[in-house]
Amino acid sequence: MALVTSKEMFEKAYQGGYAIGAFNVNNMEMIQGIVKAGTEVNAPLILQVSAGARKYANPTYLKKLVEAAVIESGLPIVLHLDHGDSFELCKSAIDDGFTSVMIDASKYSMEENIRITRQVVEYAHDRGVVVEAELGKLAGVEDDVNVDAKDAMFTNPEEAAEFVQATGIDSLAIAIGTSHGAFKFGPDTKPMLRFDILEQVGKLLPNFPIVLHGASSVPQDRVKIINENGGAMPNAIGIPEEMLRQAATMAVCKINIDSDLRVAFTSAIRKYFNENPAHFDPRQYLTPARTAIYEIVKHKLINVLGCAGKA
Repeated sequence: MALVTSKEMFEKAYQGGYAIGAFNVNNMEMIQGIVKAGTEVNAPLILQVSAGARKYANPTYLKKLVEAAVIESGLPIVLHLDHGDSFELCKSAIDDGFTSVMIDASKYSMEENIRITRQVVEYAHDRGVVVEAELGKLAGVEDDVNVDAKDAMFTNPEEAAEFVQATGIDSLAIAIGTSHGAFKFGPDTKPMLRFDILEQVGKLLPNFPIVLHGASSVPQDRVKIINENGGAMPNAIGIPEEMLRQAATMAVCKINIDSDLRVAFTSAIRKYFNENPAHFDPRQYLTPARTAIYEIVKHKLINVLGCAGKA
């Protein structure tokens, strides 16, 4: 089996009332943990690479690791560029063999966002690659994405319908209350997703796949482990998983998961070194980190996304 696009995945997810997990990857252990969980529960997967991950790990290395995951698992797997911020970056990923790209021109005006997105769509579709775009601005910081809370804005449903029609994209990331990064809400803030916006988008764009970015739930037990072992991470409230599950039963077909993975990976390594300060073999401390990825991804696939058994 080769890498696939998300087209068929999203069609099934929309009709089945579940979402596909899009997991950001940076190294071999993260890919192995994610794919082990997907294989155990027979779930389709999107493995996505940010611009920062491309710089860190080299796109060729990451692509070959993902191709190895396809061979080993037999699962339908999409290789997706997360938050491509220019036509040139998206073109590079397409030429490198990615089967899906995201062009994020949401920082520009509606007209400029449409122009850039259409340019990517034309290049991608001619090569059998699908395109995700974004409308609205999510607050938060994650890799190269940095939007101040005062500049964040919800997606306008009418503009979303106009944008899809004008660009020919295959899926759309909208802003309904999520935000990038692990620490999106203070202890006195109640997180809330705008399901009214999501419902209206679904009516205006029937059977069209919607994407949620910035949907980390922040596993507080993992944050506690980090802080007990020399860390100084603030306590925070993430998006409640029951809200994400509800969104997955509506128009949302793809939910991005990144910060949850980072926190799980780091907490496992910190805990290992606290208990084994003299050890220096990477295989020893990366093994529990890989297991932590496996555990949280398996939980998400079964209990949040609802895509177990859908491969």
